[in-house]
Amino acid sequence: MIRILPLALLLFTTAVSAKLEVGTALVDITPKEWPLTLRGAFFPKPAEKAHDPLNVRAMALKNGDGKEVIVIVDTLGLGRDVVDEVKARAAEKTGWCTQEMLIAATHTHSAPSNRSFGPPPQMAYGKQAQDGMVEAIVKAVENLQPGSVGWGEDEEPSEVYNRRWYMQEGKMPLNPFGKLDKVKMNPNRNHITTPAGPTDPTVAVLYALDARRKPLGLLANYPLHYVGAINYGERMASADYFGEFCRVVPWRFRAAGIDQFVPMLSNGACGDINNIDFTGTRAPREPFEQCRIVAAKVADAAWRATRGMEFHSDVPVGMKQREVPLQWRKPSKELLERSEKINAMSKEEQNELPRLEPLYARRVVNQNQRTGHADCLVQAIRIGDLAIVTFPFETFVEIGLEIKKKSPFKQTIVIELANGSYGYLPTPKHHELGGYETWLGTSKVQKDGSDILTRNLLEMLDELYEE
Repeated sequence: MIRILPLALLLFTTAVSAKLEVGTALVDITPKEWPLTLRGAFFPKPAEKAHDPLNVRAMALKNGDGKEVIVIVDTLGLGRDVVDEVKARAAEKTGWCTQEMLIAATHTHSAPSNRSFGPPPQMAYGKQAQDGMVEAIVKAVENLQPGSVGWGEDEEPSEVYNRRWYMQEGKMPLNPFGKLDKVKMNPNRNHITTPAGPTDPTVAVLYALDARRKPLGLLANYPLHYVGAINYGERMASADYFGEFCRVVPWRFRAAGIDQFVPMLSNGACGDINNIDFTGTRAPREPFEQCRIVAAKVADAAWRATRGMEFHSDVPVGMKQREVPLQWRKPSKELLERSEKINAMSKEEQNELPRLEPLYARRVVNQNQRTGHADCLVQAIRIGDLAIVTFPFETFVEIGLEIKKKSPFKQTIVIELANGSYGYLPTPKHHELGGYETWLGTSKVQKDGSDILTRNLLEMLDELYEE
């Protein structure tokens, strides 16, 4: 005779047999003191208020000795020194190792710096943001409970565009160093020919449920730069489409009334990808409207990615990291002398130059003063048949696509701007083409850095897969 167990007993049995534990946390880090400078512009200006909340979101996972916590912060980027200090403080409070912690920026361009320096409002905000990261890690670990996870992916191709283009003959302007590149970022659309690279439309998710199969957490990933409204009218701090995604996702998952449900959206490999359709037309938008449009589409894809998803309450959890030294790029003697000459000009003389020349002259001199090397922390994470890898760079989409293709895992997520922020990471091929993302001062490490980091990450994935 087939015996049917009551639903309550089935739920109890699931909870008892689960070995995986999942914990989530949400900490509000919206500024309390103003004015603050939003860092995501060539020439930043102060803001006086926030359009929407800035947050730190965390998901901790544990199975036996395997532990990892993933933290996503509404900020432009994270200095390695800030990340190391936050992890050390969290480790002291939780007993978890710093090697079990991943902290990444969403890359919203409309957020203040998370460093404690400068005028009193910035000093206060830097402390608030760093304290918020520590608090999120601690709470996520404290909130660990039996749960299950699933992973999947879908696509949203209509909002990702490669922003680097080949130009018509004779239409390429000089770069800030007085040279001609072969491709241009965000060009005049009347003079473009073909894009210089692909896109990646993947919306990938890690979805967690508690023992009663209630939504607990969602980590999503989309390879798209910020969308933003930083140049519209009154400047306001904003979490960009990343924050709007987190606002609407609970409605997609029927979890709007569940306080424990913490969604988060990480930035995929999108150093050469943005939201500008160079060959089509788009109706004018009000400030922040495009953030809402993109967020809704990505939320829909995240929901589709969970349809028919299999959930697992006992999967291997593991995390590896390596610190890979990369050499700082240095200017040629000719470029350094040119830059020093520009720096020595009066403000009036500099104002007669093309807009970005004085800015990049300062960047070149600053880059030349760097010593030692960049200690680039990269991580590889395993959650069952799902892998996650990280880069401390704005990473070109081709790099992410290569890792996904060569990974031994069924699904691989690439998170950029994690555990540091060292500028752009183009491929060697793109260094030959030039363009904004390859300029000295925008790209800061050796030109084959992407190959070196990719090789290390693939080795780490193989090691995790074999364990």
